[in-house]
Amino acid sequence: MKLVFTTLIILGFLHANAQKSEVYTTAGKAINGYDPVAFFTASRPMKGADSLSYQWKGATWLFSNKDNMNAFKSSPEKYAPQYGGYCAYGTADGHKAPTQIDTWTIADDKLYFNYNSKVKEMWTKDQKNLIMKADANWPALKNKE
Repeated sequence: MKLVFTTLIILGFLHANAQKSEVYTTAGKAINGYDPVAFFTASRPMKGADSLSYQWKGATWLFSNKDNMNAFKSSPEKYAPQYGGYCAYGTADGHKAPTQIDTWTIADDKLYFNYNSKVKEMWTKDQKNLIMKADANWPALKNKE
């Protein structure tokens, strides 16, 4: 009986913390408050500023400078991470998973993130096929928990 109760509590916690949002957010901020354009222009993660924010797809996107914010505003699909910033490997596997900033990759001018560095290693080994699977899975996953 104790095991059943514990399992129910865990499942309730996971359900409460699952995201229905198309964009992975923490505290309402997309990609942990990092500037999505900086991955392309500076080739590194750069924290965004609360004073340089833009609302898109139900999330707050932060930027490190005004030029990056304007670039994103004019073409968000170009700079936003694929699969809403959820784990690319997880999306290929048919589920949403949170991500870490240091797992970023740009492939064919698109930004991807992964759950952790170990998952990024697996992602890198079969990236092309995993992108095809994730692309096929994303339409059904994007608005699910």
